[in-house]
Order: sequence, then structure tokens, then C-alpha cells
Amino acid sequence: MGKDAEPLAENIDLAIEARGLVKRFDGTAAVDGVDISVPRGAIYGVLGPNGAGKTTTLRMLLGIIDPDAGYRRVLEHERPTEVARRIGYLPEERGLYPSMKSVEAIAFLAALRGVPLAQGRLRARELLEEAGLSYAADRQIRQLSKGMAQQVQLLGTLVHDPDLVVLDEPFSGLDALNQGRLEQLIRSLAARGATVLFSTHVIAHAERMCDQVAIIAGGKVPFAGPVDVARDRLRPQVRLETRARDGQWRAALPVDARCDLKSGGGAFWYFTLPETGVEPLLRALIEGEAGILSLSIERAGLHDAFVAIAGEAAARALEQPETDAGKERH
Repeated sequence: MGKDAEPLAENIDLAIEARGLVKRFDGTAAVDGVDISVPRGAIYGVLGPNGAGKTTTLRMLLGIIDPDAGYRRVLEHERPTEVARRIGYLPEERGLYPSMKSVEAIAFLAALRGVPLAQGRLRARELLEEAGLSYAADRQIRQLSKGMAQQVQLLGTLVHDPDLVVLDEPFSGLDALNQGRLEQLIRSLAARGATVLFSTHVIAHAERMCDQVAIIAGGKVPFAGPVDVARDRLRPQVRLETRARDGQWRAALPVDARCDLKSGGGAFWYFTLPETGVEPLLRALIEGEAGILSLSIERAGLHDAFVAIAGEAAARALEQPETDAGKERH
């Protein structure tokens, strides 16, 4: 527990709850007042650019480092290290002993969580077979590709059947095929009742996978909650195609509607859905004989929501390669 902390109210529906987490390094705040509530059984994403404070936040939640201020509770315990055997953690810095065979590496990680070595070996072979990696069971880690070695370490994170799985940038370094396999694995973990918390700087992963997200930028969390709530901060966008270009019906369009004229007649119109909804607009278009050829309403995506919440600079940083954006060092 950090300084100036106040106890949280008991809430058994949350796997993780943190309030006001602060961590400074050399006088600089890497994390500055983070609040996070992760429901049990949820897939929860911490979304932000490299260097935003994601890794520091996860390490505080796990008790690897202590906050300078704030309060946390993990699996109903105020000291996360007391429930370490119920947690599976995949750090961003991957690392297995190169000379170990895959099955032994997984069994070793299981032993660190209290699983007898013989049982860990049996479970390791089961997991490798389920993952389609049984052929790699007796290969040394140095003989595996980077993606395969990462999958072995991930299986070692899950071998003791944890209640809470914490993954720091788990998709980093994986090709599209293995990213898809990892997404499927995360969904299966949640389906059996485990809580999954993962950090990422890739919006697509968070949008496809997460029930809820915490958007983090500059060590702060300007939004934490359901993905749909984040997206609903922006009104849907309308794309309208009409046969006519002008008429009384144009008064029903928003004043900032953008028009692209079509060769041969007609036009495309682009605008934000009015607060009154689409029905009054449709009525005016039909009665005014605008000649509706097509109309689509597109809800804002998580990327647009991220820009609106965290700002364009943070959104641009998401797109930068890891070497340019600057990896988090703490």
C-alpha cells in the first residue's frame, strides 16, 4: 500500500481494484493517479502507447513494485504477493533458459507456483498438445523460433490454472496466425471463468477482445470502462447517397454536412447523425423526393474514441514502431 492510501470498500465482484496509484522514478511520475476496476471473468485491456505507464501499472497491481501513493486490492487481498500462486503473469521482457526443453521450462514455471514437478511435466505436455506444439516438447528453447518460444512461455504462465492472468504486450513479436491463436486462447480463459488483464498499444486487439479498457497516456487514465461507452462518446457518422442534388429536403441536413457531387448527377453527403435520430431525416428526404440511393450509419470505432479521449499526439504514438516510441523502462 502506498502513502496516503485509503482502504477500498469490499467488492468481491472485482478481481482487481486500484485507486490513485502513483509511481515516480528519479522524481518523474511514470504513473500519476491511476484508477482501475477489473470485474471478475472479464477480458480487460490497458491501452496506450509505449512509455505511457502500462508496464509500471501492471507491476504495481501485481506487487512487483509498490506504489508511492494509492491503494490496490487483487483477488480480495491488499498484498498481491499473498495470492501470487493464483496469478499467471507474462512480462513484456520474455525470458526462458535457452538450454531447457520446452516441457521442462513449463514445468519449472509451474513449480514456482507450487505445482509438483512431475505434475507440471504432465500438464506441460497436455498444454503443448492442445496448442499444436507437441512436436516441440523435447526441443530446447534455443532451437525454437521467437514466436514458438513466446508461446511456450505463455503456456508456462497458464500451467497452474490461475484465476487471474496478466499479460504485458502479449501480441508483440507474433505473426498474424499466432496472434489469432492467442486471441482464441484468451477467450477460452475467460470462458472458463478466469480474469484476463492485458496491456497493448494496438487498438484492434483491444477492440476485438476486451469487455472493458483503461486508456492510459502520460501516466494518467482519462477513461476506464466498457468499450461501448468509450465509442459512444462520439456520435455515429452518416453516409447518404441521393439522386437529387438540391431541394427543400436539404434543410433537414446538418449545416456542416459535406457534399461530394457525382458525375452524371446526384451526390454523396457525409455528416454526424443528428441528436433527433435518423427518422425525422428520412421523413424529410422521402417527402422532399431526394431519391435515397443508399444510407449507412457507422458507429465510431475505438480508434476515434481514443483520439477524442487521449488526444491526437497519443494516438500517433500508438502507431509508432517500438524503437521510435520508446519502450517503458520501469
